[in-house]
Amino acid sequence: MNRRDAIGVVGLASLGALSARVGAFDDASPPASPPASTAASTAAPPSTARASNPISLAQWSLHRRFGLCRPEERPPVIADAMDFAKIAKTEFGLTRVEYVNQFYSEKIGDSSFARELRTRSDDQGVRNELIMCDGEGLCGAAEEKSRAEFASNHLKWLELAQALGCHSIRVNAIGEGDASEQIKRCADGLTKLLAVAKPFDINVIVENHGGLSSDGAWVVEVMKAVNDPRCGTLPDFGNWRNGEGVMIDPVRNLGLVLPYAKGVSAKSYGFDANGDESLLNYPALMELVAKSSYRGAVGIEYEGKVLSEADGIHATKKLLQRLGCVA
Repeated sequence: MNRRDAIGVVGLASLGALSARVGAFDDASPPASPPASTAASTAAPPSTARASNPISLAQWSLHRRFGLCRPEERPPVIADAMDFAKIAKTEFGLTRVEYVNQFYSEKIGDSSFARELRTRSDDQGVRNELIMCDGEGLCGAAEEKSRAEFASNHLKWLELAQALGCHSIRVNAIGEGDASEQIKRCADGLTKLLAVAKPFDINVIVENHGGLSSDGAWVVEVMKAVNDPRCGTLPDFGNWRNGEGVMIDPVRNLGLVLPYAKGVSAKSYGFDANGDESLLNYPALMELVAKSSYRGAVGIEYEGKVLSEADGIHATKKLLQRLGCVA
């Protein structure tokens, strides 16, 4: 299961599907391997570039541990999402974290919730980077009223992001209509959200997360249409796939959206005997990050099932460190 599939945000997702993502789980197999021609286009020679970016941990890497999964996948004991920062620090040696709003939807109205979550992260010396927000409406809905609701629905998460000291909230640029219409509508939805976010001094960033957003060129057009320095991207290494599940040139797509990046998501599915990610060309991807101006955190988001969540996180961390990132 991945976050995109869990909320059904491929194509014209309905608001009902967005709010009921827990019931929309699928097998979330890794994306299909690209055809030979595509695989060749993503290959890159070894690079001498070294990324000095810090490593963070995306909470979705532990979604089964925190109970957001199929019943048969649930562990005997569900971990408390309030302990996420402690787990990141003590179990994985990471001092930056990226939250997922679904784990806190029942607590968001509690006046003491934000204070307690911030205290727990501060006690561990952990820095809160961002909140990944799903299930709050369609950014590029056909009706302007719905786009305005999308913006206002994020107010509570902006308040939490500010209280935690985060720099951004991540949203999905998913809309209705053809590609050109969705550019205009998503740009309007993002602009409305940026107006809500301005008093909080919080960035609004877009992940390639299914539908048209998994096309880097389309995302760039949305960024150009918004034209706001507080709006950026959260490139995910592994979400560049078409409707058939085939990965489409992750290196090229990353290169397109990286100039707008305010976060980077190091998606991983599995590893070979050498410790390299088995589906993604991590050296080439990290070479782009190293050569870019982006020096923020690279967030581990393990989604595989062969390794346990913990082992997958450790393997991704080790690979990122080998490529120059720092824990």
